[in-house]
Amino acid sequence: MREIKVRTSQRPRPLPPGRWAMTQRWNDLLFAHWQAPPGVVGRLLPDGLQVDTFQGSAWLGVVPFWMDRIKIRGVPPIPGARSFPELNLRTYVRDQHTGMQGVYFFSLDASNLLAVAGARTFYHLPYYWAEMRIEQQSERDFSFYSRRRFASKPVIFKARYRGLGPTRKLAESRNGTLEYFLTERYYLFSHNRSGELVRAGIHHVPWPLEDAEAEIERNDLAEAIGIQLPDQKPVLHYSRRLAVYLWPAELVRPALATRRTPVVVTPSA
Repeated sequence: MREIKVRTSQRPRPLPPGRWAMTQRWNDLLFAHWQAPPGVVGRLLPDGLQVDTFQGSAWLGVVPFWMDRIKIRGVPPIPGARSFPELNLRTYVRDQHTGMQGVYFFSLDASNLLAVAGARTFYHLPYYWAEMRIEQQSERDFSFYSRRRFASKPVIFKARYRGLGPTRKLAESRNGTLEYFLTERYYLFSHNRSGELVRAGIHHVPWPLEDAEAEIERNDLAEAIGIQLPDQKPVLHYSRRLAVYLWPAELVRPALATRRTPVVVTPSA
């Protein structure tokens, strides 16, 4: 909690009201990003969201990592959920009414079934249970494998990636840079079963980014939602670790309470 109080200057908006609901630590992330036409991405977004662009392009990100130090406020540690790999496919959006920027996840794969069920229930996120493994080859060198379980068609991601070490340029990304656009996002958006737009606040200190290299042998994530990634090298970044705080999910625009209309009763003659 002290970390939240100390580092909020990079946020474009104040912290969400109330108390955080969950904290996690994300480790050894690869950010792999491809440009995409805004119209192609926009047709897959729920009502109330619009594509957020950088220099006229939408961006699709594939992010493999592993998480640990998972804590739900007021709940004892959950057996079997201490650490596990995760993989997500994401894009960047704005609330059409407020302009609030955030992340929209097309899919999230995780090896922990309990985490998948919890995230679907409380955050309405499109999580999938997957067979996954991450293997460390050296301090900043990893191989990652994911295969979605019970998918009608194989959804596989296989890659090896490595961080190239800190540099002054990426020590802390600044507003207006591509790195800031892709990583400094403090809301996630989803929609519930009724189709209503939902958001959850996020907080973390600025991402400590590094340049990265990667050999992506297979990547079915975008194709699984009907998008063909361009035949070009992705923009790559690596981050060693980061603590993340999440607030409870809430409706973006709660339904107005139904007002009672007084009825005048006229006595019959």
